[in-house]
Amino acid sequence: MDVIPLGPGFAAELRGVTLADVACDDAAYAAARAAFEEHSVLVFRDQEVTDELQLAFSRRFGPPEVTKVGSQGEGSHFVILSTIGPDGKVVPADHRLSLRNKANQLWHTDASFKRVPALTSILSARVIPAEGGETEYVSTRLAFERLDAGMREKLENYFAWHDYAYSRSQIAPGLATPEERAALPPQCWRMVWRNPVNGRGAIYLASHAYGVDGMEPAAGKRLIDELMTLATAPGASYLHPWRKGDVVMWDNRATMHRGRPWPAHEARLMVRTTISATEADGVGTMRSPSSQAAE
Repeated sequence: MDVIPLGPGFAAELRGVTLADVACDDAAYAAARAAFEEHSVLVFRDQEVTDELQLAFSRRFGPPEVTKVGSQGEGSHFVILSTIGPDGKVVPADHRLSLRNKANQLWHTDASFKRVPALTSILSARVIPAEGGETEYVSTRLAFERLDAGMREKLENYFAWHDYAYSRSQIAPGLATPEERAALPPQCWRMVWRNPVNGRGAIYLASHAYGVDGMEPAAGKRLIDELMTLATAPGASYLHPWRKGDVVMWDNRATMHRGRPWPAHEARLMVRTTISATEADGVGTMRSPSSQAAE
């Protein structure tokens, strides 16, 4: 297996290994897992992807999430990210599917709004537009390391509140349904997570984050915005141009990502599996809801 660096200090392509290799062979899994812990974003090109293979590959890294209420693929282990309606045609720009795709164009970390956060997300390209629709990644580990020592020490003791409905409200009022709001109450997570393999810290951030626990709302939001700006500074990202057969996995403990726009009339179909984090993965402490910051 060859590891080819791609991004500015993170992200790599794995060559000479397939999803099937990782799913079935312990040595291939160990090598891929080591690369994942080191590089945070891994790219596999020219894969013959099926739902069954993607799920088998995903299970090597931990327990797969069950897709949340209100999402395409609800109740399964697959999140269907599509602009294709039931009639087989691309939905209009004001359709809920399009708006949800637009929400994914905000910088975010998958599942930070859930009681059980995510270790990794695995995304496969099934139908891609002729142009656009890339996914862009930044390393919140490298962003943490760019902070001065005093700020790093402070952040180790800070907690931020994350809410799915908050991020969706930035796109359209009511985009998060009442059922989603009820199923996904705000969660409060430590703002710095440390990788249990290499000890490196990363800022745990997302567009779902709206406040810092114990901090006046405006000041907390200002700190979050400053950290988001730092993490997403020009030159800090890896932009992945998709090809059919691509599979990309990323570390939700140490990265943020966002989708990029594509022509509204062109179809795009991606399938994501998400692996829940466990205590062994260095999950940050969750704060009790009794201390929730005001929105």
